[in-house]
Amino acid sequence: MSSIIPTAAYTSTLSDKETARFILPDLVSDCHYPLRLNPDCYPVSRASEQWLLHGAHLAEPRVTKFMGLHAGELTAACYPDSDAFHLRVCSDFMNWLFNLDDWLDEFDTDDTWGMRECCISAFRDPINFQTEKLAGKMCKSYFSRFVQTGGFGCTERFIHTMDLFFIAVAQQADDRAKGRIPDLESYITTRRDTSGCKPCFALIEYAALIDLPDKVMSHPVIMAMEEATNDLVTWSNDLFSYNKEQSVHDTHNMIVILMCEQDLNLQGAVDYVGRLCKDSIQRFEDSRDILPSWGEELDRQVAIYIEGLQNWIVGSLHWSFDSTRYFGNNGHIVKQNRIVELLPKRPL
Repeated sequence: MSSIIPTAAYTSTLSDKETARFILPDLVSDCHYPLRLNPDCYPVSRASEQWLLHGAHLAEPRVTKFMGLHAGELTAACYPDSDAFHLRVCSDFMNWLFNLDDWLDEFDTDDTWGMRECCISAFRDPINFQTEKLAGKMCKSYFSRFVQTGGFGCTERFIHTMDLFFIAVAQQADDRAKGRIPDLESYITTRRDTSGCKPCFALIEYAALIDLPDKVMSHPVIMAMEEATNDLVTWSNDLFSYNKEQSVHDTHNMIVILMCEQDLNLQGAVDYVGRLCKDSIQRFEDSRDILPSWGEELDRQVAIYIEGLQNWIVGSLHWSFDSTRYFGNNGHIVKQNRIVELLPKRPL
């Protein structure tokens, strides 16, 4: 189910619920996991940035915007124990994914499907597949290195979850084109795939040189922990990205859904999402308490995977304020006072 609201009606509906500012929930204080940074962070991050700039043919002002992203630092916090080779593959993927996300924001549904076909083909055969698309060439670059050590299950999980990402982004493009704002349940389902978190979880296995069997990865407790992690990363991102998105009338955000569906004002919707984020960490811990055992060696690998999910929770929270993507150069100030001043809306 989705409700179709014309853009003009959407703007009118929400304008009286917005204020000049809002207060972010204190998500950082709610998260007690240790923040660690890979010792190879900075040389790998800088090399990966140059790889992206060259491969994507970026020009100003996109170059300046990209250099403030600091995706390599996010990668180093999410995979703190990886060696330099595997960290570089993860960092290249992360830089590529953020850049792809920006490209896809400007794509219609047909263009998105075309990008999906190109990238999935590159993943399936990164050596022999030929393409002139820049995104596809970059896929070939990092995935030809991925498959050198990536296990079969891990590789299949990565490709499958990237396919889910493209399918969900195509749905988002269709909603955007038709002025359709989904209901909360539909939005949550789609957002778990548009977030791009699921292939990043496959990289936890890749970076740690493990390849967990399907009986582990399909277990309800493991799936619940992945979902709780995805929800925390995704919903907190909706909080952090809302200001930028509202200024360009982007409605793919939980805050917008709540304001429309539950008739909340802006601060009420922000607080609601904050409670959901806190609850997702509790869901993660509740699932950890009931983890089954698969034997000593598998349990060791599962512990590595779960710590990787935990690293994603804490790493993404801190990085969101260090990057300029959401708060410009004021991230350290917003992290302290949690006050977000609304940007003016661009003319329709």
